[in-house]
Amino acid sequence: MKKKTIENKNITLEDKKKYAKVGMTVSIGVLTATGFMQGKGTKALHIWSGAALIGFSLWHHMLYQPKANNNIKAK
Repeated sequence: MKKKTIENKNITLEDKKKYAKVGMTVSIGVLTATGFMQGKGTKALHIWSGAALIGFSLWHHMLYQPKANNNIKAK
């Protein structure tokens, strides 16, 4: 049986930025919705969506950092 291969394995920086923004949007939507609900399952979902928002925010922040210049000349 043949394995399916992905034709384009290279995900561009712009795609990663888009995925991070979508992840933040979805997680903040779930966070807001579960903030108005009550129940044990809702509390757990609220906590996990908050953690996801933090993760997506950190990823988003790291994607916008300038690339390090390894060829810095010593004075």
